[in-house]
Amino acid sequence: MKAAQLATLRFFALLFLLPGLAGLIVSAAISTHYADTLPRLPAPQQMRIIPRNIAGIIVYQTIEENSDLNLIEGISVAVFVFGLVLSAVYLEKWGSAQQLFGENEREMLEHHP
Repeated sequence: MKAAQLATLRFFALLFLLPGLAGLIVSAAISTHYADTLPRLPAPQQMRIIPRNIAGIIVYQTIEENSDLNLIEGISVAVFVFGLVLSAVYLEKWGSAQQLFGENEREMLEHHP
């Protein structure tokens, strides 16, 4: 694989890894905020009836809060995993290129004493 193709693959791997990681950090911050501020008992008058376990603390949230956080977590995980797959492909291709470069260099040294 050419150096330009490897650079493009590395760019796209980082393009997905970093936003995925940022999304996971944001969802963790939201969860921490929820653990600190949301009620520990159901509050039907506020429509806080959906339970969520956050580090062993059960809080009750609205349907919108639940779906928003689930969406952020799901998309972040999907983007991050896709970035991991691209990174694995990049490392495999990079390792193959390094091995090929090493074999070519060794052949050149053997032919020119």
